[in-house]
Amino acid sequence: MNLVLLTEELIKSLAVNKEAVSVKEFPSDDENVILIQVMVDSEDIGRVIGKNGKNANAVRTLVQASSYLNDNKKVRINIESF
Repeated sequence: MNLVLLTEELIKSLAVNKEAVSVKEFPSDDENVILIQVMVDSEDIGRVIGKNGKNANAVRTLVQASSYLNDNKKVRINIESF
């Protein structure tokens, strides 16, 4: 499964303003690392990150597990608001 699409679906399930969710993959200096940038509305940042970062960590865990099943690369997900 495409990791960007998986990340987008997981983040959209947490966000209220689903149209404002933007997920993109960026090139990384290390060929074994996939860098995914997530942008959400400023009102949704608390929901997406969750208390003590639990939602964000859960998303990272699911995407990382999917990566290990497919191409065994490390995934870094940055979550920001606008």
